[in-house]
Amino acid sequence: MKGNVIVGQSGGPTAAINSSLAGVYRTAIDRGAPKVYGMLHGIEGLLNEQYIDLSEHIETDLDVELLKRTPAAYLGSCRYKLPEIHENIESYEKIFEILDKLNIECFIYIGGNDSMDTIKKLSDYAILTGQTQKFLGVPKTIDNDLALTDHTPGFGSAAKYIGASTKEVIRDAQGLTYKKSMITIMEIMGRNAGWLTGATALARTEDCDGPDLIYLPEVPFDIDKFLVKVKDLLKKKSSVVIAVSEGIRLADGRYVCELGSSGDYVDAFGHKQLAGTATYLANFLAAECGCKTRAVELSTLQRSASHMASRVDIDEAFMVGGAAVKAADEGDTGKMIVIDRVSDDPYMAKTGIYDVHRIANEEKVVPRNWMNKDASYVTKDFVDYISPLIQGDYQPIMVNGLPRHLVLNLKKRRS
Repeated sequence: MKGNVIVGQSGGPTAAINSSLAGVYRTAIDRGAPKVYGMLHGIEGLLNEQYIDLSEHIETDLDVELLKRTPAAYLGSCRYKLPEIHENIESYEKIFEILDKLNIECFIYIGGNDSMDTIKKLSDYAILTGQTQKFLGVPKTIDNDLALTDHTPGFGSAAKYIGASTKEVIRDAQGLTYKKSMITIMEIMGRNAGWLTGATALARTEDCDGPDLIYLPEVPFDIDKFLVKVKDLLKKKSSVVIAVSEGIRLADGRYVCELGSSGDYVDAFGHKQLAGTATYLANFLAAECGCKTRAVELSTLQRSASHMASRVDIDEAFMVGGAAVKAADEGDTGKMIVIDRVSDDPYMAKTGIYDVHRIANEEKVVPRNWMNKDASYVTKDFVDYISPLIQGDYQPIMVNGLPRHLVLNLKKRRS
């Protein structure tokens, strides 16, 4: 590799995104890249010429190991929608001017659906204008909704945390129901895809019954049938725990969270901020059932709980980062690295590569046959699919009883 590499992070952070960054950095150095630059806050930061030389901040093997164990986006993220080429060619000219100035051979973007849209547009512009840079996407999203990959880095660790947290919520609820019934609603991230909410089923183990009901956004939510099910459960048990995706909708298309008071914030990609589904349902059931209810939102903890990261997830995140550098060095562009499952028992996976045009702006949802008949739970096939992805631990490096992270210090090189 004769030219330099630049890498950015985009979209929602995860417990594994920095492991992919570590994989990009380590592989680029090993393959002879003179410099590896990091965009600060993704493509939006690059447009403002905000970038760093990563070698000035990742100096030792210990730094690499700390980076793999650090949650969220080390370089900073963004939710910036790159305009279509014909809408604002000036943005593309500026980006490529910066890439030329930095002698960039390989541009790598770690992210989800919207980030792959950025790779698609930049690689298209490069082809149209005869540029030589290579553009590769590295998958990342806890939502697990990227097409053509078996699963996405970040999902396994989030699923592990959700499964463990569900068990703990169930334990807590059962200890509070002496002589009085209680309903607990757990709200899990997932706008259109219910992979994370389905992960609550992992809590159904030898020592735990798991949640009583699970509702995913793939199937319209019927609040009347929901109420009948809950009342029937209350006749049989004093503690009822229900998991719902934040994005569940009624048959008319309205989000359940919109039935209560929800904000109107919309991001650059037109995604409305979803919040309040569990609170609305808890209040609804309190009024209808006359028992104590509570709403539990795991919120950003789902994507930042690196203290419970899956070793499979962290290792695969590192692997796909390195694979992107290798692919670019071998001449690929306009592609995204994917994970192909080789076997379940023992679990084995390898990397593959697909044209990003087949992935960008597509969405992988939970198959209907992986839900039960009335879509109030997930099947064994769903659990069997997830279970290998949560295996193994990636222990934090502890200092004074707490995890140590690698934190970007921009003042470090300016002093």
